Amino acid sequence: MSKEPIALGDALASFDALWSPRVVTRVNDYDVRVAKVEGEHIWHVHDDTDEFFLVLHGELRISLREPGGERTVLLPEGAVFTVPRGTEHKPAAPAGAEILMFEPTGTPSVGDRHDEIPDHVDATTGHALGS
Repeated sequence: MSKEPIALGDALASFDALWSPRVVTRVNDYDVRVAKVEGEHIWHVHDDTDEFFLVLHGELRISLREPGGERTVLLPEGAVFTVPRGTEHKPAAPAGAEILMFEPTGTPSVGDRHDEIPDHVDATTGHALGS
């Protein structure tokens, strides 16, 4: 963990991979991750943790499968949203976006249960910044 301030713009400029979060810092037992996203991710669910999203640049859509049916939330730049644990969801950014996520260290980016992972998706627990 860095003992100096981290510029998120610099962190995001340090990689090009889509849907492959980078851990910029940790807060207690949580990772603060940034990611570049474009197109659609996959349907997935985190059984034991909520997932927090902050849109830094662009626009993110999150489709949710809830007891009352399916809906999509739209997150413009600067918006935050928390997907409740156990809720199946699929993020998408048709025009591309840069996002920040806050979740427990070790949480896989594709959750605990998910659709088949395409080759371009790096389903990890977040790379260290600079890797």
